[in-house]
Amino acid sequence: MQHALPRALVAVALSLLAGCGSDAASPASPGGGAEADAATPDAPDAPPSDSGFQGAVEHPNFIFLLGEARGWTSTSVLEDDAIPDSKSAMFQTPSLDGLAAEGMTFADFYAPSPRCMPSRASYFTGKSPAQLHMTFIPEGNKDGAVHGNVVPPVTVVDLPTSNATVASLLKGAGYATAHYGKWHAGQTDPTAYGFDESDGPTTNRGPAGETNPNPAQAFATAQRGVDFMAKSVAAGKPFYLQVSHYGGGAEIDATPESWAAESARLAGHTVNDIADAAVIRDMDQTVASILQKIDELGIAGTTYVIFSADHGRAGTSANPPLKQGKGSVWEGGIRVPLFIRGPGVAARAHSHVRATQVDLLPTIAELAHLPGPLPAGLEGGSLASLFASGSGAVQRSRDEFVVHFPHYDKDPLGPASTILLGDYKLIRFYEDGALHLFDLAQDLGEQSDLAAQMPDKVLELDQRMTDYLTAIGAQLPGHL
Repeated sequence: MQHALPRALVAVALSLLAGCGSDAASPASPGGGAEADAATPDAPDAPPSDSGFQGAVEHPNFIFLLGEARGWTSTSVLEDDAIPDSKSAMFQTPSLDGLAAEGMTFADFYAPSPRCMPSRASYFTGKSPAQLHMTFIPEGNKDGAVHGNVVPPVTVVDLPTSNATVASLLKGAGYATAHYGKWHAGQTDPTAYGFDESDGPTTNRGPAGETNPNPAQAFATAQRGVDFMAKSVAAGKPFYLQVSHYGGGAEIDATPESWAAESARLAGHTVNDIADAAVIRDMDQTVASILQKIDELGIAGTTYVIFSADHGRAGTSANPPLKQGKGSVWEGGIRVPLFIRGPGVAARAHSHVRATQVDLLPTIAELAHLPGPLPAGLEGGSLASLFASGSGAVQRSRDEFVVHFPHYDKDPLGPASTILLGDYKLIRFYEDGALHLFDLAQDLGEQSDLAAQMPDKVLELDQRMTDYLTAIGAQLPGHL
């Protein structure tokens, strides 16, 4: 099926979007996002913000590229240098390959949720979805409906403006801030969270409510980002730019050029595989345009570029060698890419230190040399001390990492929470109270349940998960 996409837009995109846009309106007030932070009672104090990293740039720029449902192996980047099949055998992402080669790949990086909105809210604030009470996003089609004997909690669907965000913190330090693309953190305008410019509170639809925002918005969003970068550099202001991609999995979501190229390359594959590959090809081209503009502006030495994703690719076998995907707390749902390039970051490096999206706000805060203490309730720690070699320790308020997902979704086993500590991962299912234990160092595919063999470890991790959920005031499911 062919669709109408202006050839001029494709031409602009494929010429690396070199143009510079017109002046924008005056920056809007950050509103509640820059105001006092309402931490959850008994939430852990924010960890120290200084890891000892000696950044050479006082006020670097930040560009955060957020992929939509791009799992651990949804790119052609080798995620783990010890696991040959930790990259896609089907998707090709040469621009991301180049970005990763010039920086550090985090092999053990996790989204705080297997769903869009919770992960995005968590990244903006440095707090878990469980603490924010934003553990799900009901979107119709029976998403989140009760299918068994568990009653899921009622989730917050609009990020409270009382939370400080990465944008409000940087704006307060003199940064220009912008968010373009998929917002999906509620219906409040991004200006209320510290963003000077944005496309508004978009969801899976584009700024005009398009049912299929891609491919047009893929390139238009990148163009707005390119224009914002050029304008900020011309004004002599450091900037924070987030470009959040829209998804898509049909021919209509890709440019005709990408559809034709991937159809030829993947002859014999399913239509769904070709569509995903074509959409990813378009995404990778928009990444190329942004990287090219960084070079044209001469700011590569003062700019951090970060790429990650909100959760794993959809499908029970869509994230090999990991188990399951979007909507589940198995590795395929929550383990995602993270590539960082910038001043002081070793090139062609891999880190095997576990990290999560709540670490990104304190990392950026340290790199930007933000004054004063960080907001209360932050759950992550700065990754900056890892940049030189990939090894070291991250200072956080707690050692464990918990994903709380007490909702019916893609996993037939129902609502669940999981805790990771050291090499071990415990999954608790709320339908029947079942506990499953895995040693990820030996069993990344979560095939060998050790719960019966290691009852003491099960009890330890289950209690730590309960203690954590209690400390942050998490909402727990009930039973009929």
